[in-house]
Amino acid sequence: MNSKNLSKEFIYQGLALLLSIILVHAFFVSVVRPEAQAVIQEQQAMIAEDINYVPERSLYVIIKDFEQEACFILMLWAFAIMTLKARMAVNERKLLQEDLIPLQQGMRITPEDTSGYLRQLDNLAESKQSLLLPRILINALNRFATTGKVQDAATSAHTMVESEADRLESELSMIRYIAWAIPSIGFIGTVRGIGAALSLAHRAADGDISGVTQNLGIAFNSTFIALLISIVIMFLVHQLQLLQERQIFETENYCDQNLITHLKGE
Repeated sequence: MNSKNLSKEFIYQGLALLLSIILVHAFFVSVVRPEAQAVIQEQQAMIAEDINYVPERSLYVIIKDFEQEACFILMLWAFAIMTLKARMAVNERKLLQEDLIPLQQGMRITPEDTSGYLRQLDNLAESKQSLLLPRILINALNRFATTGKVQDAATSAHTMVESEADRLESELSMIRYIAWAIPSIGFIGTVRGIGAALSLAHRAADGDISGVTQNLGIAFNSTFIALLISIVIMFLVHQLQLLQERQIFETENYCDQNLITHLKGE
């Protein structure tokens, strides 16, 4: 991947994070927290009327705190990054359906024939030339034209495939970091809630346990939401990794069947 594509991806990730913050915060401020406050007030009134009343768990109350908001922001950001990478992998796999080096059965490519095939690859649309498969084919043909050895072309193609696999693996590190950070944020909410509950222990000793229970709710709710989101993200990460691994395998197989086996060295 060239520096132009890297800069585009960096800008995309930055804009995706900013948009996630704006959307989630706007939703929490305008919908979640007002609804949660209304539910809490209604439940408190019901408890005051009937001491045996058991309040139902409300989704708005469960997700209303700042830790859950941060988790949802990171979740949307991770979804945006994974969507981009999945789209790139799908585009790479679509190109495998095209016959970039048209050869009839039994035809062989000599070092002198490579210029014609290189011109065909150079005439591809710019959006396709930046993909992995054309770059591998061009590099392998250039190496074969220079050395005249099939093994050199095969080694060049295999090296580029391995390099691409390592790059894709390293680029998943940001998503894995997000998947690790979300439970950590949930644990921060747990610590905050328990700490606030302990600070109100003297009220519980006097018989008022409402503050303690509310803060314990913050602790458990933040952990619950964070772990739930983390499970979803890790599942999608594994699916994305599987898609990328299939892309790498199919690309190398394409190069072997459609180029390397047709080369005729000196």
